[in-house]
Amino acid sequence: MNIFLTGATGLVGGELLVTLSKRPEVDQIYCLIRSQTHEEAMERLEKVFDLHEDEFDRSRIIPVLGNLFDDDLTGSLISNTALNNIDVVVHSAANTSFSRVNDDLVEKANIGGLTKILLWAKQLPHLQTFLYIGTATICGKDVKDRIVHEDESPNLEATHLVKYTYTKMKGELLIREHLPEDKILIARPSIIMGDSRNVVPRSPVILWAMATINHLRLIPVNEYAQLDIIPVDYAARAIVGLLFAPNRHYHVYHVSSGEEGATTANKLSKTLSAYFDEMPPFNFINKSMLNQVKHWAKNRLAPDSELYGYREYLDYWKDTFQDKSKLRVLFSGLDPYLEFMELGHVFDNARLLEDVDIENSIPADIYINNSMQFVEKLDILEGAIDP
Repeated sequence: MNIFLTGATGLVGGELLVTLSKRPEVDQIYCLIRSQTHEEAMERLEKVFDLHEDEFDRSRIIPVLGNLFDDDLTGSLISNTALNNIDVVVHSAANTSFSRVNDDLVEKANIGGLTKILLWAKQLPHLQTFLYIGTATICGKDVKDRIVHEDESPNLEATHLVKYTYTKMKGELLIREHLPEDKILIARPSIIMGDSRNVVPRSPVILWAMATINHLRLIPVNEYAQLDIIPVDYAARAIVGLLFAPNRHYHVYHVSSGEEGATTANKLSKTLSAYFDEMPPFNFINKSMLNQVKHWAKNRLAPDSELYGYREYLDYWKDTFQDKSKLRVLFSGLDPYLEFMELGHVFDNARLLEDVDIENSIPADIYINNSMQFVEKLDILEGAIDP
């Protein structure tokens, strides 16, 4: 089997690349890489394997120069005759930014880039499967505090918190326009955070949000809302397991914690408190008080505001951050994450557990113990600039 993979140097794509390389059924993996030269691309791919000291076989991992923003990406892929033997396309590349500043880039990458890949993939003579890495959060913000099933999405009526989830929903619809159903496989991971192994995380994405919450300690979010979070290594094993499952019964799967593996902000805070015990205790306040926090950071909070009842934390913020503008940056970056946390989504994973020989994911408040030393080192202000 020959595989074409996009996003090979990213969080999920990098883990997929390494996991796929260990499958005996896989002959070669062609990776779309943004680089100027073949050798530079090889070096980038080798770093993906070096991170966790995995074996890198140059004869099996083959770079294909290009990126989703190339105007002639479709044409360059079609003209590359070495790609005519591709059996499986795994589209993992995406712009995952939650920042509205990047909305245009998100749309160009996640819809425009996907279109270019599809226009090439649909004419492949041996295409068996187009595996699209989506997201379970395409269900939108109208669904709250319950289990979400695969057949509820995509829903054009859904209201989205960020452009990213909207583009991933549109991506699923786009795939169905170009490819027959028997060639489509959609994996929708829930929130991916950290790694369940005691290794350097492949990316600080989402870990940044937890590190920021850890530093703030006074958090405007429902501490008991369910959180469906999985580690990246579990996501990769589950997705690759789906690709090679001998008897898949569906075309769309949640790759998620489900009810059994879900966690809450309260449980995560207890894990953090045990490791970072020198900070003030965690305190969760109503999400509606976020505006008061923002006004306080701008020195505009009314004297009779409820937030002044938490003066211990306001003094702690002053001592910790010195400049209130830093706090404004942090809450601006954290805002969409708090919105997602409030939704209380749990994504049904019955299909995954039925069709793949895999156990349920370990709850995040347990496996995250392996990432504490990395959480401690994260520069939360730097991460807030591009959430």
